[in-house]
Amino acid sequence: MKIRGFEICKGFENKGINLPERKTKNAVCYDIEAAEDTVIPSIWKTIFENFKIFLSGSHDFKEIKPTFIPTGLKSYFLEDEVLFLANKSSFPIKKGLIAANGIGIIESDYYENESNDGHLMYNYYNFFPTDTIIKKGEPCGQAYFQKFLKVDNDHATGIRKGGFGSTSK
Repeated sequence: MKIRGFEICKGFENKGINLPERKTKNAVCYDIEAAEDTVIPSIWKTIFENFKIFLSGSHDFKEIKPTFIPTGLKSYFLEDEVLFLANKSSFPIKKGLIAANGIGIIESDYYENESNDGHLMYNYYNFFPTDTIIKKGEPCGQAYFQKFLKVDNDHATGIRKGGFGSTSK
C-alpha cells in the first residue's frame, strides 16, 4: 500500500525528471527541481511600464502576475495529511524570488485530478531589477508533509473537479 511519495506527472515521463529527496538525515523538506528552464521576469519592468502608461493619461495598466515553475511531479499521501510547497530560504536574498501564495497547500485529492494530473508547480514574483532564470534540474522549492486535524462539526462533502485553485469552484 502506498502511503506518501512523489511520482512523475503524465507528459513528463521521458523528460529527465528527478524524484525529490532530502539532502541530510535531519532535513524536514524534500528539494524539488524545475522541470524546464523558466524565466521569472522582474516586476519592476511592469511597474515602470505602468508608470509610463499612467503618465500618458491612460489607465490600461499591465497586470503584474506570478510566474509558474513546472516540476513535472505529483504527490500522493493520506487523506489526513497535507503537502506544503515552500520557497527555498535562499531565494529572496540570492534570486529576488518571493512565493506568490506565501506557501502552497496541496490537498490529497489534488493527486491525479482531471485537469492537470496533480502537477505540482511553484509560483514566484521576482523583486530583483533583472529577470531571474531557474534552469531545468535546479532546485525551485521545498516540500514537506504534515498531518492536519478536523473540527468536530466538519461536514465537508465536496469533490475536487479540477487543478490549481479549484476547491472554491
